[in-house]
Amino acid sequence: MKLVIEFISPYRKTVVGAMVALVFTAGITLGLGQGLRILVDQGLATESPEMLASAIGLFFVLVIGLAFGSFARFYLVSWIGERVVADIRKKVFNHLIDLHPGFFEQNRALEIQSRFTSDTTVLQSVIGSTVSIALRNTLMLAGGLLLLFVTNAKLASIILLGFPLVIAPILFFGRRVRQLSRLSQDRVADVGSYVGENLTQIKTVQAFNHQHHDRRFFAAVSEKAFDIARDRIRQRAWLTTLAISLVMGAVGIVLWIGGLDVIEGRITPGELAAFVFYSLLVGVAAGAISEVIGELQRAAGSAARLFELLQTEPAFVRREDSAGIQRLPKNITGAITIDHLTFHYPGRPQTPAVSDLSLTIRAGETLALVGPSGAGKSTLFDLLLHFYQPDSGRILIDELDTARMTLEDLRRCFALVPQNPALFHGSVVDNIRYARPEASQEDVEQAARIAHAHEFIQSLPQGYDTPLGDAGLGLSGGQKQRLAIARALLAGSPILLLDEATSALDAESEHLIQQAMPALTAGRTTLVIAHRLATVRDADRIAVLDQGRLLAVGTHGELMKENELYRRLAKLQFREEPGRETGSRLR
Repeated sequence: MKLVIEFISPYRKTVVGAMVALVFTAGITLGLGQGLRILVDQGLATESPEMLASAIGLFFVLVIGLAFGSFARFYLVSWIGERVVADIRKKVFNHLIDLHPGFFEQNRALEIQSRFTSDTTVLQSVIGSTVSIALRNTLMLAGGLLLLFVTNAKLASIILLGFPLVIAPILFFGRRVRQLSRLSQDRVADVGSYVGENLTQIKTVQAFNHQHHDRRFFAAVSEKAFDIARDRIRQRAWLTTLAISLVMGAVGIVLWIGGLDVIEGRITPGELAAFVFYSLLVGVAAGAISEVIGELQRAAGSAARLFELLQTEPAFVRREDSAGIQRLPKNITGAITIDHLTFHYPGRPQTPAVSDLSLTIRAGETLALVGPSGAGKSTLFDLLLHFYQPDSGRILIDELDTARMTLEDLRRCFALVPQNPALFHGSVVDNIRYARPEASQEDVEQAARIAHAHEFIQSLPQGYDTPLGDAGLGLSGGQKQRLAIARALLAGSPILLLDEATSALDAESEHLIQQAMPALTAGRTTLVIAHRLATVRDADRIAVLDQGRLLAVGTHGELMKENELYRRLAKLQFREEPGRETGSRLR
């Protein structure tokens, strides 16, 4: 309720309009009972055609009012449902994309996606339909009970005596349905995430003939979801059955007692007809409420799952109006100072990923980071971009503490070229322009030419407007990498973070990308996670890391003489490819 009320409150006028239409239609429906009484007592019992015509005319007036009131109610309530769910989706998405990457490492992205789609769909159905049904039947129940007493207090008392028997199972089964609804939504999310994961990696699935195992595992996941859904359905079915049986049983008793009163002349046939009409309204309303309670409980489970996402706080938030925030000057040289930096990953508190690391990178310098796997090279990139917060130490850019910058200002300093380039569903130009959405077509093409991507882009069916599949499906590794380089060029940031991208490419693609490197690094401070000896040789300096510690900094020649780890790694490269230093890998 807290989540829904928060999103409905901006549309109070529409809610008031829907409530007016709801009350109006409920009032007319209840008024039909009085119309029925008039029809029986004054139209039929008097055997007067004039009275019958008058009663039928009143009936048609009520029906026309009910039709137009129902139109207004349906439109306004459905509009509120669609509008609120669109707002929830936007807020959840806006919240998710600000969460630090560690959250998505600890939670399956496809499971989160399932919450984002299926749970909001459940809420849309409930807000746009079920809530209206619940409110309408609540009004019908209350109004029907009131008119039952107005019509015949004795018979109404008999109806009222049966109500505790109806409320008790509703409360008992409703709580159980809510618990099962939450579990059911979780299992449905498991099904969706497993399907998405396998379809995304379909080549790997088929290459290892893993289909048989996946079919068995998916069948188990689906059956588990079905078992929980079956329990939920059974509870809802019992809830509805008990409510209808008890209420309609009470109506049957009333019919028997009321029929005796008509025979004895204590009430008129019209009063009994009206009373039976209201009894049926009350019975149907009670049955409908017992049924929609199950839907409302299911929505409560969905809302709880969405609320969990919205309550997940970013690991760190810096707003421009926060105290002590520094704004970056317009011109940044790109000098970086890393001062006694220490960091542990949350899941590995005993082992530091970076330990007491201090390093100064001059403006415009190209620094290569080398070391074995797990040395802390990628972690250092993550800390520079503040994807994680260091446990201790500082990172300075142009002598300004990055901990006092807004994240938007900080990340504007960097352009990232990952080893596995991230391309998005959209056109080629959209992917290059991702770094600077307002860039002109001329700027985009200029960046592509420098990255040696213009020629292959022109050969695509629609040139720069060619749509790409998910993750750039259909492009070679070299083509993807050149698009990533063009994107980094277009960003125009003073600091380049390059997870050197040529290690898995063919010789021709590597040659083209190496040609683009001087233009990419010119005038920029560049940090390169080096896998190729060519990158190491071209760097101004080389930093050797191992187990999160900085062992040495120097040129290739200096490190060959002074650092044993670097010398050993370099010799491994030469032994692997003695005739081609530039193609050797530094692991």
